[in-house]
Amino acid sequence: MIRDPRMVLLRPLMTEKSMQQKEELNAVTFQVALDANKVEIRQAVEKVFNVKVADVRTASREGKWKRMGKHEGRRPSWKKAVVTLRPGHKIELVEGA
Repeated sequence: MIRDPRMVLLRPLMTEKSMQQKEELNAVTFQVALDANKVEIRQAVEKVFNVKVADVRTASREGKWKRMGKHEGRRPSWKKAVVTLRPGHKIELVEGA
């Protein structure tokens, strides 16, 4: 069963490091679904943005413990994917306001 690409790619991550990778390595960073694998991520990026993907790297991040007074809770765990595009391909994301 093929999932909807919009359910795999949750949002782009706009950090200083990801912006630097975008300029230097032609790589874009996304927050993706926890159960998404590299093949699904590659297919989703190629379908949504109409580009060719060279490489996909993933990292799972565990949610941090946070306190609110005497109560302690946990932020949700999440997964990020760094997608490297083939030369000549580009993704234009909204930068700044």
